[in-house]
Amino acid sequence: MITSEKSRTTNPARAKAGFQNRYSIGANGYQKPQANTAVAKNTSFIKKPSLRFVPLGGLEEVGKNMSIIEYGNDMIVIDMGLMFPNEDMPGIDYVLPDVSYLAENKEKIRGVIITHGHLDHTGGIPYLYDKIGSPQIYSAPLTNGLIKKRLEEFGMENRVKLQTITPGKEVLQLGCFKVETFRLNHNIPDSIGLSITTPEGILVYATDWKFDHTPADGRPTDFSKLAQLGGQDVLALFSDSTNAQKPGHTISEKEVEDVLFKLVENARGRVIVATFSSLISRIQQILNVAKKMNRKVAFSGRSMVANVEVASALEALIIPEDTMIDVKEIGKYPDQRIIIVCTGSQGEERSALTRIASGEHRQIKIKKGDTVILSSSPIPGNERSVNDVMDNLFREGARVIYQKLMDVHTSGHAYQEDLKLMMGLIKPKFFIPIHGERHKLMVHAGLAQDVGIPEQNVLVSDNGQIIEFEGGKGAVTNKRVPASYVMVDGLGVGDVGNIVLRDRKAMAEDGIFVVIVTVNHETGQIVTSPDIISRGFIYMRENENLVHKARAEIKRLFSKHSTDRKPRGDWGLIKTKLREELGEFLHKETERRPMVIPVVIEV
Repeated sequence: MITSEKSRTTNPARAKAGFQNRYSIGANGYQKPQANTAVAKNTSFIKKPSLRFVPLGGLEEVGKNMSIIEYGNDMIVIDMGLMFPNEDMPGIDYVLPDVSYLAENKEKIRGVIITHGHLDHTGGIPYLYDKIGSPQIYSAPLTNGLIKKRLEEFGMENRVKLQTITPGKEVLQLGCFKVETFRLNHNIPDSIGLSITTPEGILVYATDWKFDHTPADGRPTDFSKLAQLGGQDVLALFSDSTNAQKPGHTISEKEVEDVLFKLVENARGRVIVATFSSLISRIQQILNVAKKMNRKVAFSGRSMVANVEVASALEALIIPEDTMIDVKEIGKYPDQRIIIVCTGSQGEERSALTRIASGEHRQIKIKKGDTVILSSSPIPGNERSVNDVMDNLFREGARVIYQKLMDVHTSGHAYQEDLKLMMGLIKPKFFIPIHGERHKLMVHAGLAQDVGIPEQNVLVSDNGQIIEFEGGKGAVTNKRVPASYVMVDGLGVGDVGNIVLRDRKAMAEDGIFVVIVTVNHETGQIVTSPDIISRGFIYMRENENLVHKARAEIKRLFSKHSTDRKPRGDWGLIKTKLREELGEFLHKETERRPMVIPVVIEV
């Protein structure tokens, strides 16, 4: 048994009773009474805390997954992910969960458990770890390896406390919580579910999973553990909602491997497969096919090469002997003996496939007869980028295969029938859908009712909205903790907010119109004709009439408001008036509203 350094009790059987003696209610909420005081002995003042589920992310989007399980003075955190920005976030690199609540209560955190190695569950660690008190992080071997590799990019590999756990083996005692892990299938090895024994009952937490009887790594879900949990009166099940709208069962990874084999078997020349660098299971399938077809495999893309290195070192990826070559060596072999695995399945700028398609890749140029396989489905918002890459590949003479043509990709998330089976196996009293936008959570909630879970026991909340369990009862409360988006832009974390994003969108949609007015310091009068700079609004050489009219309007407005300058040198009010009234003038002339930026220079 592994015990947290901050653990308050090592005996889960005593935890529930122990809290009755450890907490009293006072004017400031739960307070720990002084030893041997009348308060500790007077049971009329004692109130037992409730078990709380506090979602910080993942309940209104697919991404930035992070949740808290809390009871009294003990907290455990599950996952610490990021989200990739959508089209409404120009210039943003990543979006993180708001950890203000954890930062205020970091002394209560007994540990962080990471369920698997995808960035939407691990990517926030370098940004958030120090803010929440640098707690111990527990994860499976491959997950741990991928986290370490990413931490190296931030120079944090020696600062973060990481501990490897074997799925289905160790038991973690983290404060009053006893945490057991069990194996789940996803599209990356070492994915785990959690069984958390609390003073109120057992919670089962299953995010990012599917049932696959023939997974790429040969390690199916631990159904015996699920069946065992089903006989233990589970209080609540938290389950993945990503594919709650899709009927049937998720396609097995084995079926995808069979399709890949047929495609490679029939390919006349090189085969280029683009996929996510974190889809270790898919990479394993490609290696398996290459071995059968006596082809060499070369990897391209920084994250792809790094993840293959980590996964192979941990034997989560088995590379057949004499199969892998450096991408610089592909010219030494006949085209029909080469498979290239690269990043760029989402059309990401500067990714390997994007550079290949545009002819900018140093080692790889598209040849007529090449077969390019996009082994992924476009993330919403990336469709245009993916289409552009495919167009460029077709122009260069490649044959392009994607999901709509053949089953070259399968999801790592369960479809409806498997979601129902999970509920049937676990038999929870309460059900909480997680991991997905609101409409997916509601569809999943409907599935729970279809299998017999009472409507009042299906609890759907928002990010930051607390769910409480007490005395066998559970409810979505009106209590909330901060759960806003925290933006990462370059080295800045949280310094770009809604106002900055609004300005960026305004500049992107309507452009900017900069007005530079030079005035006499003594008289406050305009010295020269105002200078105008337009970016993204009009091309000034072709709109000289509008520019002349704008200059005249600027002079008129400046003269009108120049007497408002108080004290001398304070141009704030005049700039505000120029911004507003010149904006109205430009809208009247063009029916567009550029961002007007007035600049006053005194001479």
